[in-house]
Amino acid sequence: MNTQIYWFRNDLRLHDNPAFAQAAASASALLPVYCLGSASARHNGDTRWGAMQPSVHRQRVLCDSLLDLHAQLQSLGSGLTVFAQAPADILPRLAQTLGVRTIHCESIAAAHEQAEIAALGNADVDVVQTWQSSLLQPHQLPFALPDLPAVFTVFRQTVEHHRCRPDAPNPAVAVLPALPSEAHGYGTVDLTRHAQLLPQGVADARSSLPYWQAGFAGGERAALAHLAHYFASDLPRHYKATRNGLCGIDFSSKLSGWLAGGALSPRQVAAEIARYEDRTGPNEGTTWLRQELLWRDYFRLLHLQHGAKLFRYRGLSGKTPVVHHSNATFTRWCLGRTGEPLVDAAMHELLATGYLSNRLRQVVASYLIYELGCDWRAGAAWFEAQLIDYDVYNNQGNWLYIAGKGSDPRGGRHFNIARQAQTYDPDGHYRSLWQQP
Repeated sequence: MNTQIYWFRNDLRLHDNPAFAQAAASASALLPVYCLGSASARHNGDTRWGAMQPSVHRQRVLCDSLLDLHAQLQSLGSGLTVFAQAPADILPRLAQTLGVRTIHCESIAAAHEQAEIAALGNADVDVVQTWQSSLLQPHQLPFALPDLPAVFTVFRQTVEHHRCRPDAPNPAVAVLPALPSEAHGYGTVDLTRHAQLLPQGVADARSSLPYWQAGFAGGERAALAHLAHYFASDLPRHYKATRNGLCGIDFSSKLSGWLAGGALSPRQVAAEIARYEDRTGPNEGTTWLRQELLWRDYFRLLHLQHGAKLFRYRGLSGKTPVVHHSNATFTRWCLGRTGEPLVDAAMHELLATGYLSNRLRQVVASYLIYELGCDWRAGAAWFEAQLIDYDVYNNQGNWLYIAGKGSDPRGGRHFNIARQAQTYDPDGHYRSLWQQP
């Protein structure tokens, strides 16, 4: 009997999931599991930021995704076993109980996630990791990882010059091994009950991402439905022109939440872009959408290249200047009480909905670092706690980029807030809309 465990991490899908497909093909009995305690210990490089709990928005989207995955697994004669504990606290004991020697999972090149794997390495179990969250695989790139360009534009131009193309997405796993008979009753979390216990929150009609409405739920099936809906419209053609919008559902693709949680793979998005261009022809909008996918890859490659250095205060910079971080000032920023109308409006939206446009994420990050003088890692940790589309690679990469502590030799990005407000909210509509929490 070849019993194995599949540990779902940020890959909550059946489509285009090579790690899960490999586990399903190699096991005679397979136990799919998820550990809710996986992210509870992240500190973003400083234990002061480790106490931030995920917002109710993040928790609800994750719960939706897990319920959807469980239902899909059940339709194949399997199911998802959910534990409240951290992986190192439950998986070795579970493997010993079931006589399991192999645990399959996706590979995540971030400090906390690598520490989770290291902790499992102390147990008598083989952990098989598969890299699968990027558009292009590292071996498809025209350079070795140590030669990754320091500037994204050079990376993009190099990839485009060599005509690097992603593989086609794999179909969904259609046949699964049976659950191990000994595994019944081992899960510590009833997902349906867990969903009922989560605070319901109040739907906010001001949101540019009303995920509580039909079509914006968590989970792979909702992701695939939205992907099809988006590319059946004319919106992709206009993406570049609208992507810096602040209000409304249609100014951006709104795919980020499903990509971040792994309910959708970047190769699925790229395949839809290609099909759209077959129908309509290449255009600026789809070119820019593809560029966004390459940004995701770039931040992943930075983590593969530099690892835990990206979580230090100095990042990749050669010096560690003194930072006079004030918890009181940081708290005012979190709650939208800085006195700067655009920043406060943005922080109110983030608190109320778990979402913020990319433009405003950059604006509020710049304000925290350069106007308020706070530790950029505190901002990164707050975004982690709040954002329903939190992605460790993108979050860390973007904060490093704004703070000037990443690989880009040009330094940080200090935004003129008044100019940003005049450019992107000239009539004050956004500030008026979100002036109150």
